[in-house]
Amino acid sequence: MKKSDVPQALLEAAVLEKPMKRTDVTELVVMRKLQKGLTWAKIAKAVGESKEWTTAALLGQMQMTKAQAEAAGKLLGLPPYAVLLLQQVPYKGSLPTAVPTDPLIYRFYELVSVYGTTFKELIHEEFGDGIMSAIDFKMDMQREADPKGDRVRIVMSGKYLQYKTY
Repeated sequence: MKKSDVPQALLEAAVLEKPMKRTDVTELVVMRKLQKGLTWAKIAKAVGESKEWTTAALLGQMQMTKAQAEAAGKLLGLPPYAVLLLQQVPYKGSLPTAVPTDPLIYRFYELVSVYGTTFKELIHEEFGDGIMSAIDFKMDMQREADPKGDRVRIVMSGKYLQYKTY
């Protein structure tokens, strides 16, 4: 049987039966978001979480509950396998290279390269020998109006974790 003899719907169904990876779901989420003209904030409202957390979850960096995944799936029109994969513990870390090549993401790398030792010194001076958690973490991103050009305002808050003596 030639490909042209197979109805398109059957071809699409066959593709969906293949094992899916979480990265495939991320690509599907982004495509559906674009097709439906949605914003991350609107999706987050349906999910019931912040736009920052919801975006991270839908880009494959956080595990959603069943209710959260179903809400996102309904709004985005995701198939059941995608809703199921949104509920799995993800493999965290989505950058394809050690040094990011995307200009915006590279600026965060540059920020840590330039100010990382400053962050470290000031945190240690204020709190002692420990780290800021990326697990017990909050983030807020807003546009900040400025007459010289709008600014990006990012507030990050992570729980302080003291190193223990053992």
